[in-house]
Amino acid sequence: MDKWLIGTYLPLGMKETKSASTIGRPREFDLEEALNRAMQVFWEKGYEGASLSDLTEAMGINRPSLYAAFGNKESLFKKVLDNYGQGPACHVHQALQEPTARGVAEFLLRGTVDMLTNPKTPHGCLAVQSALACGKDAEPVKMELNRRRSEMELAIRKRFERAKEDGDFPATVDVADLARYICVVANGMSIQASTGASREELGKTVDLALLAWPT
Repeated sequence: MDKWLIGTYLPLGMKETKSASTIGRPREFDLEEALNRAMQVFWEKGYEGASLSDLTEAMGINRPSLYAAFGNKESLFKKVLDNYGQGPACHVHQALQEPTARGVAEFLLRGTVDMLTNPKTPHGCLAVQSALACGKDAEPVKMELNRRRSEMELAIRKRFERAKEDGDFPATVDVADLARYICVVANGMSIQASTGASREELGKTVDLALLAWPT
């Protein structure tokens, strides 16, 4: 794993008392582990609810180290979102590889249930929860989250368009509406999970959603 090296600094007027062998030796921390810990904080508290003190304490670093390695809080959050998409939420991109459009929808929705109810992580979706709790001061973050959700919906729509061209859908199906429907179900389940909905309850939601699948 990559390591981020942070130099040590002394307040003005303080004498260096370390031996020559340790002078200038940087401290190091694991970037990936720090991002994972920051992800947990944002996931539990949302973007605005996560203070810099919360983040640095969880990551095991100080503020200068956070700024040097990740930039400000907003840029750290964007890196966390990238990490989230490649880790806990990777099922979204994996779903697009399914051979049928219905397979795409079912893989995505059932994968979402698995993620939302994983006992090792906070319930709910990091992106959805953070967007709902964003105020005016975090408008750029809200716009970024909206952009990412729009990109996900567009990717699903394009996959459905290919499926329609292959004869996987009736000619009358509006794939844009169908892609939006899948995203609304997934996002709605996230809100339900954050307020205590169980894996079984969300699984039944998926079952009902798939009953509406066009044939």
